[in-house]
Amino acid sequence: MSELSEAIRAMVEEKGISQELVLDTIKQTLLATYRRKFGTDENAVVTFADDLSSVELASRKTVVDEDNYYDEVTEIPLDEAQELSEEAEIGDELLIPIDPKSFDRISVQTGKQRAQSAIREIQKDELLQEFKGKVGEIINGYVQGDKDGDLIIDLGKTQGYLPRKNQSPKEFYTKGDKIRCYVESVKPDERSDKNIRVILSRIHEEFVRKLFEIYVPEIVAKDPSVEIMKIVREAGYRTKVAVAARKVDADAVGTCVGLKGNRIQAIMKELDDERIDVIKWDPNPLEYIANALSPAKVMQVYVIDQAKKEAVAIVDESQLSLAIGKQGLNVRLVNRLCDWLVNVKTQEQFAEMDISREARAVADSVFMDDSELQAPEAVEVGEDEMALTDLPIDPALIQKLNFYDVYSVEEFINLTDEDFANMPNLTADEIAKVNEIIKENVDIIEDEAEAEGEGESFACPKCGYPLTVGMTECPNCHVGISFEEVEEENEE
Repeated sequence: MSELSEAIRAMVEEKGISQELVLDTIKQTLLATYRRKFGTDENAVVTFADDLSSVELASRKTVVDEDNYYDEVTEIPLDEAQELSEEAEIGDELLIPIDPKSFDRISVQTGKQRAQSAIREIQKDELLQEFKGKVGEIINGYVQGDKDGDLIIDLGKTQGYLPRKNQSPKEFYTKGDKIRCYVESVKPDERSDKNIRVILSRIHEEFVRKLFEIYVPEIVAKDPSVEIMKIVREAGYRTKVAVAARKVDADAVGTCVGLKGNRIQAIMKELDDERIDVIKWDPNPLEYIANALSPAKVMQVYVIDQAKKEAVAIVDESQLSLAIGKQGLNVRLVNRLCDWLVNVKTQEQFAEMDISREARAVADSVFMDDSELQAPEAVEVGEDEMALTDLPIDPALIQKLNFYDVYSVEEFINLTDEDFANMPNLTADEIAKVNEIIKENVDIIEDEAEAEGEGESFACPKCGYPLTVGMTECPNCHVGISFEEVEEENEE
C-alpha cells in the first residue's frame, strides 16, 4: 500500500472521518497551496489514482499565439504547448502537472494549516451531529474532574459538562466514578475550534422518564400497555410519576413498581435512593388529586373554585403531616402534578372554612359521571314552597340547579331567560325537562295578591293547568279551549 493510501486509511480509522471528507481535505490543501503561489486556484485540477496510491495537481492552461501577450498562470504559448504535445493547437486546453517541490515553504505551510483546520472542522461537525442525536437520551460516562463545582464527564469522543445546578443536592462523585446522565443540550464550543459543549443533567424530569423506559419495557413496547402522563420532581428528595393504563386489563401502577417493587427500587437506586411515588392518573381531577396525595389516605376532595382550580383535600388528623410532607414538599408536588391549588385540611379545619353550604353540597359532583352521583342532600325551603327533590327529577340535574342556588319549584319557575343565560352548565333540553316535570306534577296557582294586581287567574277545566286570557289551547294537556268556556267553568 502506498504512503498516501496508508495515510488516508489511518485518518479514516483513527479520527473517525469518512474517506470522502479525507479526500476533500487533501484536495483543499493542495488548492490552498496552489492559490498561495499563483494567486488563484480556478484553473487548478486535483486528481486521485483509482487505488488512492497517488494524487496529482495540474494547471489547466489555454494554448495561445506566442506572439501575443499571455497570462502565464492560465495560458501557454503554442511553441511550449507543442513541446508537451505535438498535436496542440491554438485554443486547446492542456493539463500541465505541477511538481509540489516547486512550491515555496510559505505556500506549503499555508496548505498544511488549511489541512489541519479543515480536519478539525470536519471532526467537530461530525461530533456535533453525532451528539445532537443523543439529546433527550441517557448517556454513560466517567467523572474526569471538577471545575468550580461543575463536573467534567469523559464521554469517550468528547467531554460532557454537568453544571452544579444540574446536580442532585444529595449526590456526590469523585474522579473515576461511573455516571449516568441525561443529555440536555449540545452546541459548538465557542471557546474551542475543535470541541463541542455537551450539557448534562441528573435533575431533569425527563431523566426519570428515560429510566422508567429502561426498566419498564411495557412503556416503550410497540403496543404499550402503560403510559407516563406527567412527572414532577424535586431532585434528591421526591418524585411523583402519574401513569395510566392503555389496555383494559393493565395495572399501570403495579407494572411500574414491579414484582416485590424490584423495578421501582432499581430506578430509585439510580437516583441515590430518591423517593418515587407512582400515581394512578385519573381523568376526574378529584380522584386524581386524592391519588396524587399518596402515601397519605384522603377522605374527600372538594372543589372550592372550579375556574381557578382550587380544591381542598380532607384527611384524618393522623394523615395530615404525611399529606403535606416535610416543609410542604408532598402537597407542593401534588399542585404541580395535578395543575390544581390543593389545600390539605382535617375535617375540623374544613368545617371552620368560610365555604357556602351549597358549594360543599355540589363541589365533589362537578366532575363525576352521572352514574357516580348520589341523591343530593335535603335542603330546607320555605313552608309554602315545594322542594325540587320532591319531584322525579334526575339527581344529577338537581345538583346542577343547587349549584346555582335553585332548590325549590318556586325558585325555578321565577327564573328569567337572562337567569338561564348565566347558567352555562344547564342545557336548553335540561331546562325544558324540568319545566315539563313541574307541569306534570305541580298545580301552580297565583295567590290572591298577584291576581288582584294582574287580573283574574283561570285553570284548565280538564287538567287544572293555569291559563291566561286569550289562550285557545291548554299548554299542558292541549285540549282546545275558549275564554268564555273557562270562565263559565271557573264560575261553576
